[in-house]
Amino acid sequence: MKVLACDGIHEDGLALFRDAGWTVDVSAPIKDPTALAKALDGVDALLVRSATSVTAESIENAASLRVIGRAGAGVDTIDVDAATERGIAVMNAPDGNTLAAAEHALSLLFALARHVPRADAGMKAGQWPKAGLTGFELEGKKLGVIGLGRIGGTVARKARALGMEVAAFDPFLPPAAAGHGSLPLMTLEALLGWADVVTLHIPRTKDTTHLLNAQTLALMKPGAYLINAARGGLVDETALLAALDSGHLAGAALDTFATEPLPADSPLRTHANLVLTPHLGASTSEAQQAVSRILARQVLDYFATGAVAGCVNLPPLTAEAAREVGPWMPLMTALGKLCARLVPAPVRLHVTYAGRSESLDPRPLTRLLVAALLGSASGRVTPVNALHEAVLRGLTVAETVGGDGDGFDRLLRLRIEDDRGQSRSVEATLHRGPRVVRLDGVEIEFDPQSHLLLLRNEDRPGIIGLVGSHLGAAGVNIVNFSLGAKGNGEALAAITVDREVAPAQLVALRGIPGVLELETL
Repeated sequence: MKVLACDGIHEDGLALFRDAGWTVDVSAPIKDPTALAKALDGVDALLVRSATSVTAESIENAASLRVIGRAGAGVDTIDVDAATERGIAVMNAPDGNTLAAAEHALSLLFALARHVPRADAGMKAGQWPKAGLTGFELEGKKLGVIGLGRIGGTVARKARALGMEVAAFDPFLPPAAAGHGSLPLMTLEALLGWADVVTLHIPRTKDTTHLLNAQTLALMKPGAYLINAARGGLVDETALLAALDSGHLAGAALDTFATEPLPADSPLRTHANLVLTPHLGASTSEAQQAVSRILARQVLDYFATGAVAGCVNLPPLTAEAAREVGPWMPLMTALGKLCARLVPAPVRLHVTYAGRSESLDPRPLTRLLVAALLGSASGRVTPVNALHEAVLRGLTVAETVGGDGDGFDRLLRLRIEDDRGQSRSVEATLHRGPRVVRLDGVEIEFDPQSHLLLLRNEDRPGIIGLVGSHLGAAGVNIVNFSLGAKGNGEALAAITVDREVAPAQLVALRGIPGVLELETL
């Protein structure tokens, strides 16, 4: 396995990959999509921070790539939609830099309150710039926190310890969460008009881009301050400059920008009432060590067990949950391939997880099943893009959890249907090993992971003996044989063999009198 680490990923995380036997390639930021595409040849996992932009073009032909990991919180430099379509998991490590990001936002708050950057610059220029640098005290001031996740919540807690009055707006929290953590929640409009200082701690999405624009900035209290240590693009920078020039806002501090690095000729650089830092929110040695270790463990667990933690385009699956579903995973892949042979062009799939199911998370199993079902047709289908591909290919997937296990601890029931309304059914379990226990309602048992012949024949003596004789003459050993009567004068047999049966031998088997149908699975 091979990992490519760009943007200065901390050695602590890379050491975990080396210890696991991976090949580790380290690179400076790769900003050209063509160069990144070339570098991804043979790479199984890509690790980046904020400098390398992972575009649709750069991963279009990355045949080996299964994971893109962001050593930090935001994934705005990664085309997540393109990765999902390609079946690539996108992970981040938001917990590792929580304290660093929160403390940096507070450092910007102190810098604004006491004019630290201007005072420092004046002193180093040989001045004594005391006049005009009267600041304000934080105790008793109103802090409006936009975004009450890990970082925003930490900022709020520490600001209250400083004696500030804190309230919040969170576009991702429902109105019912008004008492969240004993912190009052307001609408955006009310918060902007209430706060002396507003600080942003939300991701950049289509809905949050330019959340603070000319209209919303005008709602802020005259003489208020703004801090953005979250994501560039949350603030309309042109509108912010206008609000500062008019005196409506007294100052602002920015750690993130719409374009990074900030262009040398940006008017933001020369404004006296702006404090600027070059995206330092997560830039502490402790944070970089933490996120590299967290991300490495997540990636290694994903490849080893299928555990999904910190993944933005897959349902979360902890290592504990992965151990619960892990034994089912090979069976789901085998069943998906089996269903693809039974119904080559499916339009409906219903999956029922019956029996004891209270501790089973079926979501990764259904995705794995669908990936195997569709993957044999064309293209690259993984659990990441399986449901997306199902929609594109006109396959409706339904899932039911619970119900009678028919004597089994857990029983998986599949019904798959084509566009003519013809359906096939499969029931499987892990009891006494992975095995199918019914096919189309007939009780026959076989391991779908084996070489298999599925035989439909007239239910009369002699036919099975002839089939066995033909296989023996061809040097094919029968490992297991299971026969079930259909009740209509026909029988169904699952014959597990030790190798693939040659096409010429299949023709001979189908020519045996009484053999109605023979499928290889």
